[in-house]
Amino acid sequence: MISVGEKFPEFKLTAVDGKPLADINIDNVFTEITDQTYAGKWQVIFFYPKDFTFVCPTEIAAFGDMYEDFADRDAQLLTASTDTEFTHWAWRKHQEELRDLPIPMLADVKRELTESLGILDKNEGVAQRAVFIVDPDGIIRFSMTTDLNVGRNPKEVMRVLDALQTDELCPCNWSKGDETIDLKQATA
Repeated sequence: MISVGEKFPEFKLTAVDGKPLADINIDNVFTEITDQTYAGKWQVIFFYPKDFTFVCPTEIAAFGDMYEDFADRDAQLLTASTDTEFTHWAWRKHQEELRDLPIPMLADVKRELTESLGILDKNEGVAQRAVFIVDPDGIIRFSMTTDLNVGRNPKEVMRVLDALQTDELCPCNWSKGDETIDLKQATA
């Protein structure tokens, strides 16, 4: 798996746009997103195994519920799987909690991004349940992968984003507003 401190790979993928269902039609449902689309912003990119499954919509919806909180931190949320953009669109239309999902859904059909990140599950041939926080310079600052059967906690991802954005030392269980570690005081 690609490591923290490395540049997030270049990509160019088709996505289902993160607009409310009422604002989408066949002429504007798909958009192209590249590694440069949100250049200069923090990005939180989370991968999931498959559309039309059981764990995936719970965590996608949970990230979607926190979309504005991430946006307030100048962070763009993106989600991706190896399904096609057409499957993403069909799933969004039919899965109640995804209908107004504000997050673009990337289609890594050729598995190029998934493979370059090292998160293609060898047994299932799908993206592992991985999340990356990428800084405004395109550098991976956080990565996490869980078992295909275990959903992630978006609040923990936000906590880590908050800590990274302080650019200071943050102790265990640090939360936004808590004191960071002052090296001058710690060594005195």
